[in-house]
Amino acid sequence: MLQTLTTPRGETLSGTPWQVYPRPQMRRDSYINLNGEWDFAVSSGKPETFDMRITVPFCPESRLSGIGRHFEEGAPLWYRRRFLLPEGFRRERVLLHIGAADQIAEVFVNGQYLCRHEGGYASFCVDITEALAEENELVIRCIDDLHDQAFPYGKQVMNRGGMWYTPVSGIWQTVWLESVPDIYIEKLNIENHGASVTISTVPPLEGTVSVEQLGQFPLEHGQVTIAPENPHFWCPDDPYLYRFTVETAQDKVESYFAIRSLEIKKVGGYPRLCLNGKPYFFHGLLDQGYWPEGLLTAPAPESYADDILAMKRLGFNTLRKHIKVEPEEFYYQCDRLGMIVWQDMVNNGSYRYFRDTVLPTVGIQKRNDRRLHRDERSRNAFRQGAADTVNQLKNHPCICYWTIFNEGWGQFDSDRVCGWFRTLDATRFIDATSGWFRGKNTDVDSRHQYFGKLRLTGDGLRPLVLSEFGGKTWRGEGDIFNTHKN
Repeated sequence: MLQTLTTPRGETLSGTPWQVYPRPQMRRDSYINLNGEWDFAVSSGKPETFDMRITVPFCPESRLSGIGRHFEEGAPLWYRRRFLLPEGFRRERVLLHIGAADQIAEVFVNGQYLCRHEGGYASFCVDITEALAEENELVIRCIDDLHDQAFPYGKQVMNRGGMWYTPVSGIWQTVWLESVPDIYIEKLNIENHGASVTISTVPPLEGTVSVEQLGQFPLEHGQVTIAPENPHFWCPDDPYLYRFTVETAQDKVESYFAIRSLEIKKVGGYPRLCLNGKPYFFHGLLDQGYWPEGLLTAPAPESYADDILAMKRLGFNTLRKHIKVEPEEFYYQCDRLGMIVWQDMVNNGSYRYFRDTVLPTVGIQKRNDRRLHRDERSRNAFRQGAADTVNQLKNHPCICYWTIFNEGWGQFDSDRVCGWFRTLDATRFIDATSGWFRGKNTDVDSRHQYFGKLRLTGDGLRPLVLSEFGGKTWRGEGDIFNTHKN
């Protein structure tokens, strides 16, 4: 028997959901949240009428959306919202941000087609200035087809069960507006060097960086390196953040950075993962980021802090964010509260039970992956999704470890992919192949152990990491989804 489950935040949810500022690492004083009730329809062409209502940012499959059903694969999902810009809001440009929409999203403002975005886990932005009127109609068309496995899909399947979960379609993160000057800061890059950080603006702009307790630093060609004389290092027990403001001739944003070092060095004759110069025991949990009432979307942003603090009370210092990319609020709370994140890339490609699970479980864990998943469109889509993930999240100090492939799902040419991945970010640990099918190019010897006695022997060349084990459940009355299997 399947039971309906609800989290404490879901039980008390009221009003318009998800009203927190959605980009905590680059705050601007211009912001309109478009979450809440939207018109909704499912139609092959532009609908004559929108016959349903949906609560954004929850996907239609979730209970919190007000719909609670999955529509036919590939059926176009149409969202409509009308809005006015309040007096004093509009500067030179108006930008529309969509936190995430699975898989393909097309944006129309006042009937004008503006953009198409592919990929269900990355945020995107479009300049809507030229399409605006006094009264505005925003329409977003989404198409999600799990039969097309070129797009990263993670753990979504049509028939959920076991380690595979309910599919998510359409918008599942915050939709919002901001207004900016003609020349504005599009992005901040924060690169950690151990005892210093380099802050740069995109595009390169002249200006000033003001850091609390450290003073002002000039931006030269859009860049500045800050090296505190007595750096306050970030760690889970002391998650110190340096708050700063970037001000240019026309723009101003607020952000933060942390100082922490990551390295692999031999201690006691064994290679160790080190944080701030010392061996560190990463004691973690596999965090899959599914919620009973919201699926990929937490019922409230406060849900993240609830979970993080609960895990810290239980003695954990690490969450492996498994096959999912969260809204930035999650990573901000990990930065702020002191929780290390090991971040997975989201898989695409085919999964074969015998090849990817049965054979490795009985000990066949070596494979030449150069000729696997050879479809170039699928490979390019994976690389694009991985690049989007790193570029979106790499400023967060909580992230200490990237996982590229997990248990062979969609895995191809891992040695070469790992080399390419280092061009995106070489400042963190990289686990190219978590579980099995390890090549030569990876920072760690990453193992999974679900059956039999634990017998792990490393090669002595890399730190030995037990990146998955356990999978046990504890029957808690009132918190059981399937009463026959728990």
